[in-house]
Amino acid sequence: MTFATGWAAYEAARDMQRQLVARAAQVWEVDPAKVKYEEGGVTGPGGKRLSFVELAAEVQKAGEPVIGRGAVDPEGCGGAFATHVVDVDVDVETGKVQVVRYTATQDVGTAIHPSYVEGQIQGGVVQGIGWAMNEEYFYDDKGVMRNSTFLDYRMPTAYDLPMIDAVIVEVPNPGHPYGVRGVGEVPIVPPPAALANAIYDAVGVRLRELPMSPPRLLPELIKAGLTK
Repeated sequence: MTFATGWAAYEAARDMQRQLVARAAQVWEVDPAKVKYEEGGVTGPGGKRLSFVELAAEVQKAGEPVIGRGAVDPEGCGGAFATHVVDVDVDVETGKVQVVRYTATQDVGTAIHPSYVEGQIQGGVVQGIGWAMNEEYFYDDKGVMRNSTFLDYRMPTAYDLPMIDAVIVEVPNPGHPYGVRGVGEVPIVPPPAALANAIYDAVGVRLRELPMSPPRLLPELIKAGLTK
């Protein structure tokens, strides 16, 4: 479902009301012409009435889901912005990097559902950390992928990461009727760079290839004389 504005929004709302009236008529087994949508619900002959909440529970019994339709022509896509800060602990003996704290600050436009927005930011960060630190395909000489299951394809889990601190900044997008901006896509991008910088700040080794896993980091630590 897309958002609608102006006349299109009015028509979309009227279409929803017509669908609800038709469903209520089916539930009551009466002529739809005798059913009206008013005051947040539907009324019918003989004093029958269903509130919107009650009707929502009944419509599934009378056919397909009620579907809203709408359209919007935004003036332009709103830019999306984020800043990530990460603290890491690097084990120079093994090349293992542990993320000990992660803060993601993001301009989300208008946060219509803040807790969902926070979850989107956290999920994007975790995916970005996976790309940066662990996720990699391995193929044998015959071109067969050797880590094609979740047992072998290393993705970060709750055991690997701290709570991701999400800082929501709200600067409404002027090109959208509700001021929203993209959320879930943005936090996937910064983690590799943020982690590369954190590793460099911790041990003075600059990695330029992903993932920055122990097999890649340890040889660089040896070259730098930080371990044997």
